[in-house]
Amino acid sequence: MPSYDTLLAFFGICVLLALTPGPDNIFVLLQSAQRGWRVGMCVVLGLCAGLCVQTAAVALGLAAVFAASALAFGLLKWCGAAYLAWLAWQSLRAPLSARQGADVATHKEAAARMVGRGVVMNLTNPKVLVFFLAFLPQFADPARGSMAGQIMLLGFVFMLASLLVFGAMACFSGAFGTLLQGSARAQKILNRAAAAVFLALAARLLLVQR
Repeated sequence: MPSYDTLLAFFGICVLLALTPGPDNIFVLLQSAQRGWRVGMCVVLGLCAGLCVQTAAVALGLAAVFAASALAFGLLKWCGAAYLAWLAWQSLRAPLSARQGADVATHKEAAARMVGRGVVMNLTNPKVLVFFLAFLPQFADPARGSMAGQIMLLGFVFMLASLLVFGAMACFSGAFGTLLQGSARAQKILNRAAAAVFLALAARLLLVQR
């Protein structure tokens, strides 16, 4: 098990990384502003679930196999870009309703769908897997026990930091979005802005190299 000092330093780095603008936290901000903080938290839970899968892939050695395959990397990259483009389309055709956020948040099926969106958003970004493959092992020490066990623990700490930071973002953005939900014009502008951001993220993802 990594030392307490190592875990504390690692947690601090994870918080800073979670605060750095990227596809995941931008997704949380946009969904929370459009549909409310509860929906944003559903997305956060999905993203964290995706991080668990990414961590397990690194711990089991699957990430290294994936990163070495140009075909697998390219397929995942295109799937991620296509998903972002689909989210952009969904934003453009989203209904202009002041009760949109509340309706989604109180419907279990819709909440589960938003969790699923978070999972897909995370797993279709190959940058996360490659980053974990390079980042997590740096804080693991073979002299302190199983590398796989240490990586799983580090992944849990990373997920915890992401949960706290993204959760705070969801609450803040959701509160701001509540002020806009009473205005159809404001919602329309927000939806168009979200679509533009998703398309930009899709284009950026397509340019990613291994």
